[in-house]
Amino acid sequence: MTQNIDHKLTPKDFATDQDIRWCPGCGDYSILKQVQTIMPEIGVPKEDIVFISGIGCSSRFPYYMNTYGVHSIHGRAPAIASGLKAVNPDLSVWVITGDGDSLSIGGNHLIHMLRRNFDMNVLLFNNEIYGLTKGQYSPTSPEGSISKSTPMGSVDHPFNPLALCMGAEGTFLARTLDRDPKHMRAVLSEAHLHKGTSMVEIYQNCNVFNDGAFFPFTEKDSKPDNVIFLEQGEPLVFGSERNRGIKLDGFKPVVVNLDEGVSKDELWVHDKTDKVKASMLTQLLDDPREEGALPRAFGVIYAEERFNYEDVFNHQIDKAVETNGEGDLDALLAGPSIWEIA
Repeated sequence: MTQNIDHKLTPKDFATDQDIRWCPGCGDYSILKQVQTIMPEIGVPKEDIVFISGIGCSSRFPYYMNTYGVHSIHGRAPAIASGLKAVNPDLSVWVITGDGDSLSIGGNHLIHMLRRNFDMNVLLFNNEIYGLTKGQYSPTSPEGSISKSTPMGSVDHPFNPLALCMGAEGTFLARTLDRDPKHMRAVLSEAHLHKGTSMVEIYQNCNVFNDGAFFPFTEKDSKPDNVIFLEQGEPLVFGSERNRGIKLDGFKPVVVNLDEGVSKDELWVHDKTDKVKASMLTQLLDDPREEGALPRAFGVIYAEERFNYEDVFNHQIDKAVETNGEGDLDALLAGPSIWEIA
């Protein structure tokens, strides 16, 4: 689509006059800011953009975007977005959801949206807690998490969101951080360009009910040793001195020190089209507090080209009209059979 406007839009054009009702210091503010920043750059008219959310703190997002929007119901944003995209494929559709909304309440809707591969973008705000309902554990809360609903610690094994999405045949999987605006903007822009369902997991700090859950990945003193930023075609290097890397020993990732005789040429080189290695990257979820933990991967982990549901769906309709004509709804509803009641 081409932007059909007589002036250049700015991020302010995508802000609304609504009072923002998130807690002061919430990571949602950063995500909102980055989305509003990239909107003028994607070149889509505001009237062709729709934000659709479910329920949760993050799901107030559509109120704050000066575009079309739907604040829908618990876990059903994927279903509503899928229907909209099917009948109006030219729209730029963005689904806003949280870890509870998408992975518990609406888990079934999420996986079927992914396998169908509608051309739209999903921003999954993961804060590992139910924030709107005041701090119950969520499907991504780590084992042992103390919350209002798990006072002795969660005994659930948590979901790995991107591994789940990969298992559902997602075609674009990425991870970014609320406290890294530049990285988030780059990931969001690439997600928009993907022709298919782009799933972006965003680590978002809930400073009221789960403050610091992701600090090992966001704070200046710990981030370099716990985060590996993926770049297509580049070796996996990390560390404050950029002297550590990941090498594959068969299919086992191993941390090596580049100061100890290991060359960058020996390291794992990122290829976002390699499904097997992408699956391995989704499994890098070590607890950074444990000795020998592998760093966590951020950036575009996997990207695949595959047909979109709406393209095939509408092609099928065109084919049916070509073969059978426009059709008659009344005749269809009446059906071919007639009964006479004596």
